[in-house]
Amino acid sequence: MAKLNPQQQAAVKAIDHPLLVLAGAGSGKTRVITEKIAYLVKQGLPARHIAAVTFTNKAAREMKSRVSKLLDDTQIRGLRVSTFHSLGLDILRKEHKVLAYKAAITLFDEQDKQTLLKNLINHGAKDCDLDNLDNYARQIGQWKNAFVTPEQAQATATREQYAAAGIYNEYTRSLKAYNAVDFDDLILLPVLLFQQHPAVLEKWQNKIRYLLVDEYQDTNITQYQLVKLLYEKSKTYRVFSV
Repeated sequence: MAKLNPQQQAAVKAIDHPLLVLAGAGSGKTRVITEKIAYLVKQGLPARHIAAVTFTNKAAREMKSRVSKLLDDTQIRGLRVSTFHSLGLDILRKEHKVLAYKAAITLFDEQDKQTLLKNLINHGAKDCDLDNLDNYARQIGQWKNAFVTPEQAQATATREQYAAAGIYNEYTRSLKAYNAVDFDDLILLPVLLFQQHPAVLEKWQNKIRYLLVDEYQDTNITQYQLVKLLYEKSKTYRVFSV
């Protein structure tokens, strides 16, 4: 921690309240997060109660590598360092019974998503046209990232969105039948899970007592909701973001 400037040291040592750090590119944000993880562990918090999330797998690997240079293998046991979406997938797989999924949930990539939508259209999806396949896929992704469920989409769809709203509903049912989720579900479904099952939320609040967010983006509604749900009303939980 000696290499950190006074402001960075203050950010590392602030552990009793939520904290947002504003910092530009190349200013040492990742270093502050890794030092804070080490500081929390050295203060007596088990690493299994800490989660650090970022936006790419590469950044997550780099962060975990840096932490491993500050702590030994025993100290970092149980530490979560991942992307938002990897954390979401972990939540879904551990809570699959509550969500009425089977074990070993499958993750559909973009090609799988396109193939499923194409099959739905070929098998008579109402008012849908193969020529608009890309538009349907894009609109469904936008709805999920805006925290709009299929039912809400159908209730609020404009005339231009009507066909997309219909296939969104069929697409969601088909995904469930395949015991699968797509990339956008990895944030949306944990949020719905936590909203509908307070006991599950409380369990995860107790499991992850400190959440450190690298390059927090408040423009993504579902990611914001996930962070908010995890820390609000929890007496043991702290969120730290840069």
